[in-house]
Amino acid sequence: MSAIEKVNDVVSVGAREYLTFRLDREEYGIDILKVQEIRGYEPPTRIANAPSFLKGVVNLRGTIVPIVDMRLKFNCANAQYDAFTVVIILHLHHRIVGIVVDSVSDVMELSPENQRPAPEVDSVIDRDCVIGLGALADRMLILLDIEKLMSGVDMGLVSDPC
Repeated sequence: MSAIEKVNDVVSVGAREYLTFRLDREEYGIDILKVQEIRGYEPPTRIANAPSFLKGVVNLRGTIVPIVDMRLKFNCANAQYDAFTVVIILHLHHRIVGIVVDSVSDVMELSPENQRPAPEVDSVIDRDCVIGLGALADRMLILLDIEKLMSGVDMGLVSDPC
């Protein structure tokens, strides 16, 4: 290993990678290790009496996957389905869940120096589900603990036994 590789290895210690996506005008980041795949949007099969943000379920290679529209969950003003609308398939503690987002941007590596605590303000998102804010150049990301967010009681998703 060269000296430059050693320096780069030391610099990346403690850094985490986040998949970034857009909802309305905001950009969010989730731990890339929770992401199984990214798919184009296809209308799911609706479930009776489900919350409005739970769009329904899809059959993903034999696995029934609930699909949550994050735009509706976060009360975004405009939830249109177009060519950029995608579903991020997440693997969360023995459960597969899909989330609908406006678009996926990229994977961003953030070191601890580029992360700030989230401000304490009232929000649609439970404060415990926001890890903090990621700042890099002219971008500001809202970093989500997607596992906590998806396992909240209000999500209407039944937890699998551990």
